[in-house]
Order: sequence, then C-alpha cells, then structure tokens
Amino acid sequence: MKEMEGKVAVVTGSSRGIGRAIALGLALQGAKVVVNHRASSEQAAEVVAAIQAQGGEAVAMAADVSDFDQAQQLVKTTISSLGSIDILVNNAGTTRDKLLMQMKEADWDAVLNTNVKSVFNCCKAAVRPMLRARRGGRIINISSVSGLVGQVGQTNYSASKAGIIGLTYALAKELGSRQITVNAVAPGYIPTVLTEGLPQEIKDAITQATPLGRFGRSDDIANAVVFLASDRAAFITGITLRVDGGLAIGS
Repeated sequence: MKEMEGKVAVVTGSSRGIGRAIALGLALQGAKVVVNHRASSEQAAEVVAAIQAQGGEAVAMAADVSDFDQAQQLVKTTISSLGSIDILVNNAGTTRDKLLMQMKEADWDAVLNTNVKSVFNCCKAAVRPMLRARRGGRIINISSVSGLVGQVGQTNYSASKAGIIGLTYALAKELGSRQITVNAVAPGYIPTVLTEGLPQEIKDAITQATPLGRFGRSDDIANAVVFLASDRAAFITGITLRVDGGLAIGS
C-alpha cells in the first residue's frame, strides 16, 4: 500500500513548475490530487494526464485562491468530489520585482494578495473540515529563501514570504493539539517561469553564493513537501525547511 493511499491533497498553483512537481510527487505516493489553477486549464489538464499515466488519480479545479470566496469553493468542491481534504499545499505565488522607489502600490498589493492572502484563504477554508474529520492533517506552505534573508528589488516578495513563515508558526500552535501539522518550505532559486527572466549575471551570482553551486530543481522541493505531508513527519510542526542548497547561509 502506498504511503498516502486514501488521502486527498489540494495543491494550489499546480499547473506548472514547483506546484506541478509537488502534485506528481504526492500522487506517486497514492494521494488523490486536486490540481488547482487560475487560468492555465490546458497545463492543468496536462498535469492530470501525467498523474493518470503514472497510475494516480487527479482532477483539475480552477480557482483564484487570492479570492476568499473562490478558495472556499475550491475546498467545498474538493470535499464533495473526493470526500475529504487531508493535505493542503499552499504553493500559488507571483512576483513583481522592482526597487522600492519604483514599485507601485499595485505591485505590492498583487504580490501580497497572491502570496499571503491566498494562504490565509485556503487555510481558513480547509481547517474546519480537517477538524471535523478528526484524522489530523498536513498543511505545507511554500515560502522562499527571500523571506529569510531578503533580496534587492523584492521588498514585496520578501515581505510576503516572511509573512507566510509567521503565519505557519502561529497556525502550527493553534492546530497542534488536533494533530494537524503546519510547516513551511523555503526554496532557493529554482528555474521556473518566475525566474527565467533573470539576467545571466544575476544567475551567476546566485550560483556563486550557493554552497552547493547550482540552482535547485522542482523535484528537490517536491521531495521535501512529500516528506512533510507523510506520516514520517507526524512529529514535525512549526518549522521552515530550507531547500536552498545552502543559499541562506552563503549569502
């Protein structure tokens, strides 16, 4: 029997990149996976097909999780369609990098709403059903090394990812007595659509500052998430697991 047989996982923003790898990784362990997307229906369908091809079960569900009502509906539809929600991975995120002097209010609001408010929205929607089910649960929030050390041109992004860490710690204290663990994963630089536009000189500087000497891979993050979602991590809550090749200590 696979490790997560009979469990249902919702992965926000999982039509591509890190979210896609997480969805595939959870499905490999037997979880039924909700592939959440905002507008990438074709990409989400491809992820579902990839999961089915490896013998798993998945369904795509559209929702802008930065919207409170849509996040609520995502969880309700998950439960009505698949029977429960046992694992929530808050992965949806965006960037609008600019120096603070050039940053517009809309750049700040878009990043904070997508990156932080979406975590609140989805946790708010998922916690009560998890409590009612009385079988524990796993919440994993995707933060970033930027939320630990800050980055030039990312005051909005760094603030949002630091906020996720604070939310994670507080919620872990609230839910621990009910055997619902809440943890964060802080990736280093991973080649995705959010990082592909970086100038080569910045990529080289990041590589030099990373003790392991390379960018990470989406699977590196997925492996960490799958572990935290598993029973092997049942006594781990309220942590931020850095998966950054040592960047936070090298910078």
